[in-house]
Amino acid sequence: MFYIIGLGLCDEKDITLRGLEAVKSSSRVYLEAYTSILMVQKDRLESFYGKELIIADRDMVESESGSDGILKDADKEDVSLLVVGDPFGATTHTDILLRARNLGIPTRVIHNASIMNAVGASGLQLYNFGQTVSLVFFTETWKPDSFYDRIKENADGGLHTLVLLDIKVKEQSEENLARGRKIYEPPRYMTVPQAVSQLLEIESLRGEGVLDPEKTLAVAVGRVGGFDSERILAGPLSSFLRVNPSEFGPPLHSLVIVGKRLHHLEVEYGEMFAEKLGEAVSLAGLDTEAVSEETRQSGRREGRERWRKVAREVYSVALD
Repeated sequence: MFYIIGLGLCDEKDITLRGLEAVKSSSRVYLEAYTSILMVQKDRLESFYGKELIIADRDMVESESGSDGILKDADKEDVSLLVVGDPFGATTHTDILLRARNLGIPTRVIHNASIMNAVGASGLQLYNFGQTVSLVFFTETWKPDSFYDRIKENADGGLHTLVLLDIKVKEQSEENLARGRKIYEPPRYMTVPQAVSQLLEIESLRGEGVLDPEKTLAVAVGRVGGFDSERILAGPLSSFLRVNPSEFGPPLHSLVIVGKRLHHLEVEYGEMFAEKLGEAVSLAGLDTEAVSEETRQSGRREGRERWRKVAREVYSVALD
């Protein structure tokens, strides 16, 4: 049996009991390590699962020769591929399932939480979300903007848009790639301010009025499911550009563009996140140890009022 097992969002304990049973029964266990990351290191997983994990990079999972290695003997014994979040969070995993089935290998998918449903922690209702988009790192010569059309389609229907921020793991520079050198760049993770900057850059080029720095609300989510390390901030797009990227904490981060079909309960739930962003804005550029509680409180109040003002005046939400 070939298993694809969702690991959830946080650490080694997020695996389901069914998933853990499959891991323990497997002769080989692979960890897919490029479409997302967990908040713990590989050795923590190995200790908890009682199994050695084989890192499966992009080449191994996506190439035919690499996937053949993963699937070898899976018709005779159990083999598992571990995936952060849910197995169907990336098309890569659908592809390897199809390859297994074409080889006559029985398959089983064991689901888990992913950002696609855990984003409800933002207070935005899941049935008000439209298409999810991915935002890649721009370069001087490559600034793809196809995501803009999907955000616009969602906006036209009043729907929220989940924006998944790019990660670069085991990437080669253009020079090393051209020379065939297996030298990899350090991992990079897109920050929320960088994402907002790129979104507004495309808006300035397209000029269709989909994203307004002062009138478009957004919610940034970091390390959802990470309990104490979870970080959620809310406010107009412009506010995210006024804070230090460190305010959002370590990766991974996502961003939600709020749609006009905004419910008053979503606004009320988001007020505490707007207060956090307002406080972060008030602390920008200051020595945080010397900042008074009055300054912090003022920032929180301004953040909440800014959030409610845009919701009321731009999104036409009736608030008490």
